[in-house]
Amino acid sequence: MRKEDAEKGTIGSSFEVFLKEEGSYEEANEYAIKHVLAFQLAKAMQEQGISKTEMARRLETSRSQLDRLLDPEKTGVSLGALKRAARAVGRTLRMELV
Repeated sequence: MRKEDAEKGTIGSSFEVFLKEEGSYEEANEYAIKHVLAFQLAKAMQEQGISKTEMARRLETSRSQLDRLLDPEKTGVSLGALKRAARAVGRTLRMELV
């Protein structure tokens, strides 16, 4: 760390900039989005008393497929699956390009 940067307050000014410079921004952003969606789905299920078995039935899929959907580490989930899951708990999936 350069003393001049520390004095100007430019070191650590943006974690997003750091991730972009390191080339890992897209991966980190994808992980964060999936983590939040999985958390929100699990919370909605809990609030509504929906078991995993019932949720899988509503989605017309297996428990193992539902587990992948709810696993924040598994980012390879289709938009269709996310939309169906949101609908199954009375929510909508909203996305935007920024």
